Amino acid sequence: MSDVIIVGGGISGVCAAWEMARAGLDVRLFEAGSLAAMASGRTQGGVRQSGRDPAELPLARAAVRRWQSLAAELGEDVEYRQGGNLRVARSDDEVPRIQAMVNEQRALGLELEYLDDRADLRALAPWLSEEVRAASFCPTDGQANPVRAVNAFARAAGSAGATIDLQEPVRAVHFEDGRVRGVVTRHGLVEAPWVVLAAGIHTPELLAPLGLHFPLEIHHVAVLQTVPVPHRMDQVFGTAAGDGSGRQQVDGRLRVTSGVQPWFLAGGSWSDDDVLPAAGTVAAVVERASRVIRDFDRVPLARVWGGLIDKTPDALPVLDAPRAVPGLVVAAGFSGHGFALGPVTGEILRDLCLGEEPDFDLAPFRLSRFNSAMASHDLELLG
Repeated sequence: MSDVIIVGGGISGVCAAWEMARAGLDVRLFEAGSLAAMASGRTQGGVRQSGRDPAELPLARAAVRRWQSLAAELGEDVEYRQGGNLRVARSDDEVPRIQAMVNEQRALGLELEYLDDRADLRALAPWLSEEVRAASFCPTDGQANPVRAVNAFARAAGSAGATIDLQEPVRAVHFEDGRVRGVVTRHGLVEAPWVVLAAGIHTPELLAPLGLHFPLEIHHVAVLQTVPVPHRMDQVFGTAAGDGSGRQQVDGRLRVTSGVQPWFLAGGSWSDDDVLPAAGTVAAVVERASRVIRDFDRVPLARVWGGLIDKTPDALPVLDAPRAVPGLVVAAGFSGHGFALGPVTGEILRDLCLGEEPDFDLAPFRLSRFNSAMASHDLELLG
């Protein structure tokens, strides 16, 4: 019997495994495919605070502090670079969105600069196209290599004593005598008094038999990667409308994404071919990226892929130990911006499993916010 079973080998799962294992817990992680197989491996890889919901900002700020020391902690280079983040306005209509975000987040204490002078913009980022009218700039934001990071956390967790089972899907959470008792795999029951569900888009199907409603929406994102080009970009960028982002990787390749888009394929499993973006989507991403990155449309593409995003109705994650199901912890619904939070998510999940009070206010992230009956139940238990 393990102390904790974690379901999901993305950034949240492996960070939790690492934090718990080095806290002395016997941890076992089950991943249905390979590490970083879905959202965590297909993300942009931005490590940002700017543009966050106010409820999420304290987690993001703490996470950025952790990212600065992770190479030393993990003993590996995860290609974390703190070159800043630009949120750009490509038209006069988008400028007020940037101004409002800067005012709001400055009031919350985030170091953020507003730039609307084109000379200043080009001095900071010569790669910007002439269409960019204004931008916010957060110098403490950055980027990392998502696949390298997930695998580095997993190796660190293994070195600390965690067991990681790949290609081992979990079929159900076992609930008996009023609390969680483990999970069911193809080999039968694996026992543990705590189960952490960090299974992304598959989380609702594991929660439903426990009577927990999780209204997760599945969205799609397209990612384009170019051939290596000479260094030109220090900053990561995102658009005011949220319909694109980009950065230059350490290896010189430019990496740009679409915004999240509806996903229409029904069923519980998908192949890499299923999530490939359509030709029209690729063309739209190139067009939008070219409005931000000077001469982007002249750079040859090397790879195109897609990923699925576990999006909640309010775009905030669930980080919760629902009182209705003792022994269960949920970490899902990061809505496309959970990669940066990984180190702090791991700390929170560790504390929840140890019965300790996390350092953050988790009220905005409770699962019960989506279900009035659950919310009433929690209030009754709180007395």
